[in-house]
Amino acid sequence: MQQALAELWPIIIYFVSTMALLTGVMLLSSVSGPRSRGHSTELPYESGILSYGGARVRFGNHFFLYAIFFVIFDLETLFLFAWAIAFEQVGLAGFIEAGIFILILMIALLYLWRVGALDVITAKTREQKWTGH
Repeated sequence: MQQALAELWPIIIYFVSTMALLTGVMLLSSVSGPRSRGHSTELPYESGILSYGGARVRFGNHFFLYAIFFVIFDLETLFLFAWAIAFEQVGLAGFIEAGIFILILMIALLYLWRVGALDVITAKTREQKWTGH
């Protein structure tokens, strides 16, 4: 127990000093801050740009899908980078496994392309384009 406390004292000191600093800064700003309210204080943005329209803007889900695809393929690139670094250690077996991995990636990408997951236009827009309505 004594040794655990001896190892934790730097963290405790850091936590206490951080809380003291935050409290001091907040008290100092409330004491030294301005007391008057100007005309622009009540406006939504003091930079002069007034908001218009609703705050809830609808975005299509293709932005979300692009983000997910980017994360997935980015992680796969990370795996390939690690393989490239250890190329000499993994030898021919590692090369074959990396080839299989890349082949699976290509099949997944072709599938996404084939089902239209990478299309920016929506199904409704595509239907309007083909039917002319």
